[in-house]
Amino acid sequence: MAIIFQTENVGFPTIKKQITKNWIKRVAEKYNKKVGEITYIFCDDEKILEINNRYLSHNFYTDIITFDYSEGAEISGDIFISLDTILSNSQKYKTVLTEELHRVIIHGILHLCGLKDKSDIEAKKMRKAEDEALNLLTL
Repeated sequence: MAIIFQTENVGFPTIKKQITKNWIKRVAEKYNKKVGEITYIFCDDEKILEINNRYLSHNFYTDIITFDYSEGAEISGDIFISLDTILSNSQKYKTVLTEELHRVIIHGILHLCGLKDKSDIEAKKMRKAEDEALNLLTL
């Protein structure tokens, strides 16, 4: 099991690595999943736009892109998070920056656990799961 945090074109965000790793494991266990190899790449808007264009053929900015390599009950993947978009969303939705960052960090894990957010119903379930996961985080 390894959860790795990297940056590309940005400084490292204000998170407590070990607490965040333990939290991710607890959330995965809630969905009967075991954490395998997960890499978070914190980046800027330009990098996430490049990833979105290259791999998903989408020409827009987003806060997170999750590449799922999970097998069976073991979740693995690469999770790209734009810190630029996290900041702008935090301002837009009037949320605390660290809460917005943790919401997106766990959003990727929830995708790896099988949750989707394409339809309105799925998006509501995802939001509820995010809220429940955030309640498990003790900083």
